[in-house]
Amino acid sequence: MRPTAPLILSLTAALTAGTLAACGGSGSGDKNTVEIAFHKETDNKVTFRDDYLKFVAEKFEKKYAGKKVKLVPIQAPQQDYYSKIQQMMRSPKTAPDLVYEDTFLINSDIESGYLRPLDGYLKDWKDWDRFQPAARQAASGADGKTYGVPDGTDTRGLWFNRKIFKRAGLPADWTPRTWEDVLEAARRIKKEVPGVIPLNVFAGKGAGEATAMQGFEMLLYGTGKDPLYDTRSKKWVQGSKGFRDSLAFLDTLYREKLGPEPEQVVDPNVTTKVVTQLLPEGKLAIALDGSWLSQNWIKTGGKPWPQWRKTMGLTPMPTQHGSPPGEVSMSGGWAWSIPAKAGNPDLAWKMIQTMQTRENAVEWCIRGSQVAVRSDVAEDARYRTSMPGIDFFTERVEHTHYRPALPVYPQVSTAITEATEAVATGDSSPKDAAKAYDEQLSGIADGAVTRK
Repeated sequence: MRPTAPLILSLTAALTAGTLAACGGSGSGDKNTVEIAFHKETDNKVTFRDDYLKFVAEKFEKKYAGKKVKLVPIQAPQQDYYSKIQQMMRSPKTAPDLVYEDTFLINSDIESGYLRPLDGYLKDWKDWDRFQPAARQAASGADGKTYGVPDGTDTRGLWFNRKIFKRAGLPADWTPRTWEDVLEAARRIKKEVPGVIPLNVFAGKGAGEATAMQGFEMLLYGTGKDPLYDTRSKKWVQGSKGFRDSLAFLDTLYREKLGPEPEQVVDPNVTTKVVTQLLPEGKLAIALDGSWLSQNWIKTGGKPWPQWRKTMGLTPMPTQHGSPPGEVSMSGGWAWSIPAKAGNPDLAWKMIQTMQTRENAVEWCIRGSQVAVRSDVAEDARYRTSMPGIDFFTERVEHTHYRPALPVYPQVSTAITEATEAVATGDSSPKDAAKAYDEQLSGIADGAVTRK
């Protein structure tokens, strides 16, 4: 068998002293090389995504003789990664051929002219019909065209430490029915197990979209139908009781000292610290978080922790008062997109197809602790038995919600994080923070708001 060309790794994008270094090497014009820009975790021990891309790149180079893969890992906090890829996609000199896009940014990047529609490729690709409709919608634009191929999704729930629960006298099969049940468990932990943070719900600008989506929106979407964006009127919701109640939950959490300290709330590395320090070290009892956490605890994760399988329990996040369906989840995920100014779009499409063979798609879901978006992957026995909790998070898809796929959503998200931080740090009351959010929202949505 012909030996493959060596895999080229580019480390040209990094975060240094708070400034993103210039990216070299992209847009080189080599028609035989596909350049792939992706997010690399700030913790160098977290290598599951790098390892998977090397795995697929080797398969690609074997299949396509004379073609090479150049990986362009961008090591930065997630918010900085978004800025970096947008900067790269502005020019054909720096645009990669393939880019890893958080689906919540796709419509914003479409509006900016950064992405290429994929419909011409998708119409002849038989595997596209295997993708869940919601996942396909998450990668589509307002013009009805598709701008990315999702490689997985995620759901959210409550992770809890069974050992801490036992010490607090709480049940191993804990199933809270309301927000108040969650708070009562946190209060009991504070009383019975001092020194442990009872509950983490992200609430600060530092955590960015993690605060908006797996923190605040996990509360907000448990308060009623279309609480953020009214799909019938096509307007953003302003002045809702659900919004104020969600901020009031955070106010209770942090005012009663049931959550992290204020300096932890605003720490831009808080999402990493929760999963690599607080949970494995037994310093946090309950975390409202995502399906991917365990990817950090496997051998190639940032904090290998074999004991997590026995230590951590899972339960759905309840709705505010237990109203049907009784639970809430949010889903997002990432997709592979081809920049509008990519030099090798056809080669990039062949790479997407390579990533999305059934075998490789299963491999990624297992390595990345992803919830499958393809029907054949979701039914795969290897996937269904790959990790404790995979069935739990796959079942949450039935009652999950997706963020409004609109260009202004990133701005709305930022306004949400500002409101949550003001409440969590005690700088504002829920009422005043909600009022400030409403004022911002009117400007962001250019007046397209409605009251509930």
